[in-house]
Amino acid sequence: MSRLRALAAAAAIAAASGAWPAAAAELPDDHPFVGTWKFAIPQLNCTETYTFRRDGSGLVRSATEISESTFEIAAKPTARGFYKWDHTIVKTNGKKDCAGQVMETGNTVSQFVYFHRSPDVFFICGDESGRNCIGPFVRQKGQGV
Repeated sequence: MSRLRALAAAAAIAAASGAWPAAAAELPDDHPFVGTWKFAIPQLNCTETYTFRRDGSGLVRSATEISESTFEIAAKPTARGFYKWDHTIVKTNGKKDCAGQVMETGNTVSQFVYFHRSPDVFFICGDESGRNCIGPFVRQKGQGV
């Protein structure tokens, strides 16, 4: 199984001081991406939890791993219904995730988020074809961010 966050490695952060990159402009209150989401991986008997905040920061818990990221996501979907999403892992506790891997910091990747029939379920895709996607990511109600 190809793992979501393995897709999330592509270009180094250009920050010689090691400082985190600046977060994007705040998302509007009603942006569907903001919130806490669960992604169940039955074949690994594991669940990942993703939290995306309005300020462009994120947190992922996967098995014993905890990682933090910064991201930018389009304010509106494309004509095909996808939101372009760029994200960078900026901090990790160095422990193994659901797939037994340890994430590396400093890489940025672009992916596409597609909301499936409601703002409470989305898939993450490598492009806008809808063929290279993982999910579903399901919104967790009552999880303030």
